[in-house]
Order: sequence, then C-alpha cells, then structure tokens
Amino acid sequence: MRDTGFTTELARLQVILLFRELEFPLAEIKSILDSPAYDRRTALNDQRELLKLRQAHIARLIDLTENILNKGDSFMDFNAFDDSKEKEYAEEAKKRWGETAAWREFEEKKPGKDAADGLLAIFAELGKLRGLPADGPEAGKGVLRLKNYITDNFYECTDVILAGLGEMYAADPRFKASIDKAGGEGTAEFVSKAIAAFCKKS
Repeated sequence: MRDTGFTTELARLQVILLFRELEFPLAEIKSILDSPAYDRRTALNDQRELLKLRQAHIARLIDLTENILNKGDSFMDFNAFDDSKEKEYAEEAKKRWGETAAWREFEEKKPGKDAADGLLAIFAELGKLRGLPADGPEAGKGVLRLKNYITDNFYECTDVILAGLGEMYAADPRFKASIDKAGGEGTAEFVSKAIAAFCKKS
C-alpha cells in the first residue's frame, strides 16, 4: 500500500494535469493551488464545468465543419467560434479560488515570447550537463540561473515554487516533451533531479 504522502502528491498532480488540459498557465496553476482560498472539491467541480463548456464548444465547431463539407462554403455560422461562456466561467472560478501574490506578479509582468525563448535556452544549457551529477556544482549553478530567470521574467521563484516546478517538469508529459526538445532526451528528468538536489541544500 502506498503511503498517504505519495497518494496526496498523486492527487495533486492529477488536479494539475486537469488544469493543464484546460490550458491554464503554470504560474496560474501554482497560484491556485497555493492560495488560502483553494478548495479541492470546488476546483474539481469548476474544472468539470469548464470541460463541459469546452466539450460543447468543440461540438459546435465539429457541426460547423460538417455543415461546410455538406453545404459548401456558402454556409456561414460564426456563433460556433463564440467561447465567451467558457471565458466568463473561468474568470468567475478564479475569483472563487483567490489570487495570490505570485499570480498578480505574473499578470503585471505579462511575459511574452522572448521570455519563453530565454527559458528554453536555459533548458538547452542544462541539457548539456546531463552527463554530470544532478547534485553537482555545475548543475547547481544551472538551477540557480533558472530560478533567477523565472524571478526576473515571470514571478518570484521561491524554493517551494521551484521544487514544485521541478516535479512538474518530469511528471507533465507536455512540459517534459518541450524541455527534452530544448536540451535533448532526458533533460527534463535531469533538471527535475537537479532542482530537487538544489532545494534540499537550500
């Protein structure tokens, strides 16, 4: 039988992945889960409703596609692109979850493509260290650079947030794929271990 702590982490990861399916930014997910106002059951109910709204939106787009195929380009229905209900519900849900300082900071900085490209460049550099010990000095310097870059361009990256990011980099398939693409296969796992070692020493 798995211990309670491990089960709790798996439950947290499951909720995180649901947020990712809804295309919530990483910073926003962290803010939601760390907020004093966060309630797991409320969040799951909101996620279910948002997924239903997305399902209905996709169904309308499928119907539109089929109508164009059957009736030709003369068929017009721009209502199928309306996702205002989904956005409105998401905004209401965020108010229920509460906003944290990290999310407000993320909103103020509004990082763009250059910031994201810079982050991938750091992962590429960390990927070159894969043959070295994850708890070694070179890996530690790389993690510190990553931590400082996140703070400068996204939000204050505390050790707690950094540790959570490290877990997600290896556990979330999409993050793992992006990081491995930047630094080579195995980079995400290496970065995750390097972050864990860094936070343990801090």
